Amino acid sequence: MKSTRARGRNYRRQLTDCQGPIDCNVIGSTPRLAPWIDLTGAKSKRLNTRTAHLLMSDRPMTETETLTLARTWLREAQRVVALTGAGISTESGIPDFRGPQGVWTKDPDAEKLSDIRYYLADPKIRKKAWRSRSDSTVWQAQPGAGHRALARMEQIGKLDTLITQNIDGLHQLAGNSPEIVIEIHGTLRKVRCMSCAYLVETGVVLKRLEAGEDDPDCPDCGGILKSATISFGQNLVPEDLARCEQAAKNCDLLLAVGSTLSVYPAAGVVPLAKQAGARILIVNGSATEMDAIADAVLRGNIGDLLPSLIPALH
Repeated sequence: MKSTRARGRNYRRQLTDCQGPIDCNVIGSTPRLAPWIDLTGAKSKRLNTRTAHLLMSDRPMTETETLTLARTWLREAQRVVALTGAGISTESGIPDFRGPQGVWTKDPDAEKLSDIRYYLADPKIRKKAWRSRSDSTVWQAQPGAGHRALARMEQIGKLDTLITQNIDGLHQLAGNSPEIVIEIHGTLRKVRCMSCAYLVETGVVLKRLEAGEDDPDCPDCGGILKSATISFGQNLVPEDLARCEQAAKNCDLLLAVGSTLSVYPAAGVVPLAKQAGARILIVNGSATEMDAIADAVLRGNIGDLLPSLIPALH
């Protein structure tokens, strides 16, 4: 674990709005800085003497102190909402998009495969996209320690809703119930027709690729097939947006994991939860756009950090 950080009630800082790459509706309204919530507010339980001392101290907290505080908050929480990004899946062998070894960093043209305009207009892009899906590391990937930790949180009754920006389906494979998982950017594990209601498991279409097709069409209407993911230029599912907003407003702790929190509307749940009185706990390998409004930040390897939070929940 490289560094940790927690903030007391006197910390204030202006958060700069960030523009996400997805052309879709923003949860709530335009992202803005939520007011700093007093940690002894309506949704918070009475703090013990040691916790209160840590929060009011002027000196930075040590790694151990911050971890202890985060465990206490998780143990006290009644309704936890988790928001996950690509960082939780990198240890499963799935590269992120914008990191130093990210898919789009290495091959800027690959971003066109995720742009609905190029996908619908250019058969060459579709063929390249299908090859990419067929060769994806997702099909061999297994859930990591971070995924299993969140599944454990649900099993012991702590996790109310899991909002994920990931399309790999690893949360469900780890044991999280599909009912509590909101795949805000869709899933790679299903394929839909862009013209009709045809929807199948991706494996069905991958078999057609193995048989020699390079741009498979819809067997029902002849339309263009596409993975059930949200591409650039597509709107998110309104029902998913509404569920995310409601979960953020109702939670008493929001746990953000493996995300730079720079892509909207998913990142918008953080200031929404903060404004509603929830504590914000961020676990990530690097700085995020929302560190300024977090109550605590744990920085380091997600596969080590998340499981270390769980023993206190028993």
